[in-house]
Amino acid sequence: MSERLIPYQPMDLAEPAELVAAIRKRRGGQFINLDRMLLHSIPIAEGWNHFIGEIRNNLSLDPKLRELAMCGVAVLNGAEYEFFHHAPPFKKAGGTEEQVQGLRLIGQPNFPKELYSPLENDAVDLTFQMTRNIKVDPELMKRLQKALGSTDTVELVTVIAAYNMVSRFLIALDVNPEDHPPA
Repeated sequence: MSERLIPYQPMDLAEPAELVAAIRKRRGGQFINLDRMLLHSIPIAEGWNHFIGEIRNNLSLDPKLRELAMCGVAVLNGAEYEFFHHAPPFKKAGGTEEQVQGLRLIGQPNFPKELYSPLENDAVDLTFQMTRNIKVDPELMKRLQKALGSTDTVELVTVIAAYNMVSRFLIALDVNPEDHPPA
């Protein structure tokens, strides 16, 4: 086993107490490896906890669309850690195991569009376009705005943008799922 370039902060980290308590509260009492890496920088960890906490807990966007976008970004960027953490909430929000497996094919010609509603397919297309092309087809944006309204369209775009940030952080710093030790 190789040594981590930047080690995780310890699981029992206690300081800064207020931030540690806020992260533990959002996570149900336990750090995940992402938190343990973020805590190398207090300003980053504070901002991240607040921003991502809002995305995870306080949007009006349908949680199934939110998690669908998060899983799609994870697959497109090769961020298995992100997929590992977002496939269960996707299922909890109404996704099926078949849809979870289908998301692993996002961006490929054999992506199973028939498993998803037209709105979900538009969310998948938006995820692909924002993640791979940056630019988004105006007709797709018109369909999403008509189906979701302005607030939820802005929230979906923000989820995709934010989780592209998350996946890039995870991959650059080699953050692994909690039950998978680093190679």
